[in-house]
Amino acid sequence: MANKNTNGTSTPRLLDKYREEVVPNLMKRFDYNNVMRVPRLVKIAVNRGIGDAINDKKLMQDAIEEIKLITGQTPTVINAKHSISNFKLREGMPIGVRVTLRGSRMYEFFDRFVSIASPRIRDFRGFSDKSFDGRGNYTIGIREQIIFPEIDVDKVSRINGFDISFVTTAESDEEAHALLQEMGFPFRKREAEEGVTA
Repeated sequence: MANKNTNGTSTPRLLDKYREEVVPNLMKRFDYNNVMRVPRLVKIAVNRGIGDAINDKKLMQDAIEEIKLITGQTPTVINAKHSISNFKLREGMPIGVRVTLRGSRMYEFFDRFVSIASPRIRDFRGFSDKSFDGRGNYTIGIREQIIFPEIDVDKVSRINGFDISFVTTAESDEEAHALLQEMGFPFRKREAEEGVTA
């Protein structure tokens, strides 16, 4: 999902859209007097916690492989910072995986997530716009990794979800919402949301 430049390199389709359509639209909408004030997507973080990995090492290996397939980048293993005896958890034990995407990989992941993976969610009507953090960042939870076509359903030992955080330079949730919406993020229609319980 990239367009070839005149010098032979390729730019992600979504980055071209951001420069050509999103920036002018946001400048008009928020009356920015400088292009540098227009919010942009900085990074996308994909996290999966694997509490059961304490008892089953294969779960951790599966998680690493699946996140690598989905994002195109090898994840970092997250280790426990503290020991918790009730959970049989010792400091330093692996309990999750994380990937931080930037640049071309970030735009390509966003594009695939919006145009290919999201429509494969069962009974999908859009994502709620209530998951902003007050500082222009947006996080959602995905229940099933199999919405990504890179995952072979026949090889999945168990259905797992993960969190995706979209980090922007927006100064408010309203600006971040406008940025993501302009980039094609499928937010749920407000009228429909009033009759739907999350």
